[in-house]
Amino acid sequence: MPGDGWVECGCGSRHWGLNGAAGLLAWRLDAAGDVEIALQHRAEWSHHGGTWGLPGGAIADGETPIEGGLREAAEEAGISPNSLELSATRVLQHPDWSYTTIVARADPEAEVRATDAESLEVRWASLREITGDDGLPLLPAFGAARPELRQMLGRVVLVVDSANVVGSVPDGWWRDRAGATERLRDHLRTVRTEGLAGDVVGLAGSRWFPEIHLVTEGDARGVPSAGGVRVHEAGGSGDDAIVDVAAELAVGPTVPDAGFTRVIVATADRGLAERCRQIGAGVIGPRAVRGR
Repeated sequence: MPGDGWVECGCGSRHWGLNGAAGLLAWRLDAAGDVEIALQHRAEWSHHGGTWGLPGGAIADGETPIEGGLREAAEEAGISPNSLELSATRVLQHPDWSYTTIVARADPEAEVRATDAESLEVRWASLREITGDDGLPLLPAFGAARPELRQMLGRVVLVVDSANVVGSVPDGWWRDRAGATERLRDHLRTVRTEGLAGDVVGLAGSRWFPEIHLVTEGDARGVPSAGGVRVHEAGGSGDDAIVDVAAELAVGPTVPDAGFTRVIVATADRGLAERCRQIGAGVIGPRAVRGR
């Protein structure tokens, strides 16, 4: 395919993929609530044959890393993109080449299987099989990335204080609060698809693609949910509603662990920020959301 080929990198090694390469870290929770990861047992004739790693390969001409990684995972492991919810990416940057790991949560019933000659086997593997001393023999690059990737098996939920974030930009919002809130909602749809930098949300990895909840109050009520942004109307105090929504969404571990949920509230209100921190939520300012 266009994009296949070796790159002689300035790091002194050869890497596969003229446009770089990408792979998919698909994870799911089993019936007992334990995390499983889709792993590929590489064919003996392939590079580092016989080891276990993530399905993936070279990015084709004109593809984004995410598009290429999802295509390769479908071709090699039969993983349907429709069974995945994208959560994050991690980019390993070399002088002349890069590898993007796409982290996505899979449906509990998602099936994986070897679908081409590059795989001896593809199956769901437990974390113990990956991290234990007697675990599977791993592709060296995957083994080296394992500690950081282990911290990325979760999701980010962004709760936005509509009144505060709308008021952070003097664009005439005071004349039409509902219209300004609709513009913010539409901007947040872009945040959902383009993501937030890992250092902004305080987590490992390059970018995170949050689930987004927008809390409205007063004259901004009536703005509908759209494009993956869920709108919550405050019946009374907007601050109380934001704390309630954040607390309800903080299900499971709130620090990086298998299956964690990281809730982050976007506000510059100091009192609200302190209330959110008290329930374990992170806080970022309006500028982090507006400018990403």
